[in-house]
Amino acid sequence: MANPEQVNQTVFTEFILRGFGNLPELQTLLFLLFLVIYIVTMAGNILISALVVTDQHLHTPMYFFLGNLSCLETCYTSTILPTVLAGLLIGDRTISFNGCVTQFYFFASVLATECLLLSVMSYDRYLAICNPLHYAARMSGRACLQLAGGSWIGGFLCSGISTLLISHLTFCGPNIIDHFFCDFIPLVKLSCNNPHLMETLGFTLTFLSSLVPFLLTLMSCICIIVTILRIPSTTRREQAFSTCSSHLIVVNIFYGTLLIVYMFPTTNILSDFKKVLSVIYTVLTPLVNPLIYSLRKKKVQEDLREACRKFMFGPCEPVSFFWLK
Repeated sequence: MANPEQVNQTVFTEFILRGFGNLPELQTLLFLLFLVIYIVTMAGNILISALVVTDQHLHTPMYFFLGNLSCLETCYTSTILPTVLAGLLIGDRTISFNGCVTQFYFFASVLATECLLLSVMSYDRYLAICNPLHYAARMSGRACLQLAGGSWIGGFLCSGISTLLISHLTFCGPNIIDHFFCDFIPLVKLSCNNPHLMETLGFTLTFLSSLVPFLLTLMSCICIIVTILRIPSTTRREQAFSTCSSHLIVVNIFYGTLLIVYMFPTTNILSDFKKVLSVIYTVLTPLVNPLIYSLRKKKVQEDLREACRKFMFGPCEPVSFFWLK
């Protein structure tokens, strides 16, 4: 409930995203930096998605999930960076209440979906390394569709709850959001409602949508590492480590920064630090995912060269996800 003394105050219908406004001398440099990151991120993830769809050599469960991840990263980046670029270029950082709620909904949906999808990808690697004899049966086409679809549906449903809570908040105080996009905690701190109740609800939703998938992912990683260490052949051990090491690195960085931002209380000292961590999981992670997961793999490089050759000199083969039949 709003405080009685705040009822007669003006109710704001738009907000100002402070973003990086406290660094006016770096606005041009930041704009160019984020523009390059945006272009490279979109190009890399769209390339991976297109390659997974068109190349039959990549019609496997692992690359099916990577294609979904690239699609998520494309949506993820497009939800946040265009607003940041507009604010850095023209200096207009205002955003309407409806626009803010919409941005938060899509950001939170994609974020929760990615948390679930990363745990699914860890489960896929766990089966491939720890239970290879059961991999084909458990990762059938139908199972892959169910796991990927469940991640998307679960992410959007979970964010719908937090978005509904945000839409019922009353804002009658300062309208400056100390962030570069509309996020749950900065919006709650600006509201006239009871912040402790909202922060508790936000903590619960974060626990369900990110901490639980992280723990499942961590358990899969531990089982994978234990299994790899038991492999007698050094060559096979190195191949197994190279297969899952990149996934482990990205997962730890993504979940680590995410949990610090949402699970730890926000103080004046931690505010700027959390903003830097937010840049890592919202901007840098989508940038490096195509490189770490796909583009550095020899098989993807060979298929990419083959796709370019077919594009230049002949039509591609018809698309047929035979393993989904």
